[in-house]
Amino acid sequence: MPYITTADGVQLYYKDWGPREGRPVTFSHGWPLHSDSWEAQMLHLASHGYRVIAHDRRGHGRSTQTWDGNDMDHYADDLAAVIEALDLQDATLIGFSTGGGEVARYIGRHGTARIAQAGLISAVPPLMLRGPNNPDGVPKAVFDGLRTGSLTDRSQLYKDLAAGPFFGANRPASAVSQGMQDAFWLAGMTAGHKAAYDCIAAFSETDHTEDLRRFDVPTLIIHGDDDQVVPIGTAGIASAAIVADATLLVYPGAPHGITDTHKTQLNTDLLTFVDSWKS
Repeated sequence: MPYITTADGVQLYYKDWGPREGRPVTFSHGWPLHSDSWEAQMLHLASHGYRVIAHDRRGHGRSTQTWDGNDMDHYADDLAAVIEALDLQDATLIGFSTGGGEVARYIGRHGTARIAQAGLISAVPPLMLRGPNNPDGVPKAVFDGLRTGSLTDRSQLYKDLAAGPFFGANRPASAVSQGMQDAFWLAGMTAGHKAAYDCIAAFSETDHTEDLRRFDVPTLIIHGDDDQVVPIGTAGIASAAIVADATLLVYPGAPHGITDTHKTQLNTDLLTFVDSWKS
């Protein structure tokens, strides 16, 4: 399997699909998943001539089960390691949920010299955690509950998330399949226990406000207005107000996991977006 080794010795699994001459699009996944969660979007864009790359975040999936470095700075530097190892130019960076924080921190730390566009999908920036300067954020008790569930019975925690808020399966009109729920659970269980636990703080407590202010490329922000995991007001709408060249698309009634529940609509919108870039 293909791996890239980072400066601190972490092996990052990655997949690289589509024609090598195609303009590159990278995908950064959410917690506690891995790169397979992007397969519908990767297949769609690769089928339209793009080179699509996704890696398993450190500690997740097939990458090294790290003990240390499970934070946004390291996640961003790992994305940089992938981009540099593959010598990607004029890339579109797309991040879902925690992966959106990874993309934002990448731009905050590494700039946009290699970047043409950015996409934030159900993404955590600018800041999830409620505080004096973020009164519309999510209470700390919610994230403490995730930590408790992770330590007590993380398998059941992932099942409960999949059967409830992640895909909106707790809504009366939901038609989320058991297979979709099972895939979420299975991917979560491949993550290292310590890395997945640490990642809760990374995605909830990292402030990306200054990262977003460094965005100087066209940026697409997509969020469901019934996202029970990363509320649109806390995240998508707030990010769109900060990024200078942002387009916000709101999916009415959509939950958090739109890469699966709204894959056809998302595939169409992402293709339109990446097609809009002209060198």
